[in-house]
Amino acid sequence: MNTLKLGWTGLGNMGNPMVINLLKAGFEVSVFNRTKDKEAPLLAAGAKSASSLQELMETCDVVLTMLSNDAAVKEVFEGPTGLLSKTNPGKTIINMSTVAPETSRYLNTICNQHHVHFIDAPVSGSVKPAQDGTLVILVGASSEDYEVAKPIFDVLGKIAIHVGEPGVASSAKLAINYLLGLNLQGIAETVLFAEKNGVSKEDMLNIINQGACGNGITNIKTPSILNDSYPAAFALKHLVKDLRLAKEAGLDSPLIHPLYDSYAVAEQEGLGDQDVMAIISSLKSK
Repeated sequence: MNTLKLGWTGLGNMGNPMVINLLKAGFEVSVFNRTKDKEAPLLAAGAKSASSLQELMETCDVVLTMLSNDAAVKEVFEGPTGLLSKTNPGKTIINMSTVAPETSRYLNTICNQHHVHFIDAPVSGSVKPAQDGTLVILVGASSEDYEVAKPIFDVLGKIAIHVGEPGVASSAKLAINYLLGLNLQGIAETVLFAEKNGVSKEDMLNIINQGACGNGITNIKTPSILNDSYPAAFALKHLVKDLRLAKEAGLDSPLIHPLYDSYAVAEQEGLGDQDVMAIISSLKSK
């Protein structure tokens, strides 16, 4: 039995399987969600329901957040009934959401003012790795806080990489998602070009995956491309947000601007809730 008492808020496609894995590993986990019916599967698996964010902070040693954007994260921390609305010195908050590096540094500052430890820990990986406990966890924290959180990360991911202080992990997450965007845009453009010149997408994807250009993401996305079906493992709208955050954080390379524009157009075309690989649908219509 793991002795750390954990709290969790943010029960979306990523949060739910991550909580399930913590419960399976023997952690005591309390959850809070404004929409209470989202808690039901986790309560059935052994989680406890907290009545408020304040209760999570009061009753848990470590509270983890997994939310969709910077504004949602700040509200959970700073709102009138948020995690920092009462005094709970010595507790730890781990933000696993993808936010701007500036936001992570700000959250670290306000946590320090409340004598609360803060860890910046976004993840690389989507729903299947979350289910399998094979996420790559990027950690921005003091060495001492990293050691406290490592038993949690050992359950949630296949590796936790301590990259520096809070804010640095958020930068690393934006960097890897930039590469993700480049990969998917490249796959899409390659397959569409090949098809226009008489090469079937089946053959082109086989060429990619069997050669030096094949990688984990090309293999993962191949079934979606072949079936022309893009249920969201990682919604396209979230990549648009991450590319925007990367630009705002100073990424000004030759490819970021056309890449961001391409995904932003796809979102405007109504593809935002589909998987990131739906970029191929947008490009196909051009």
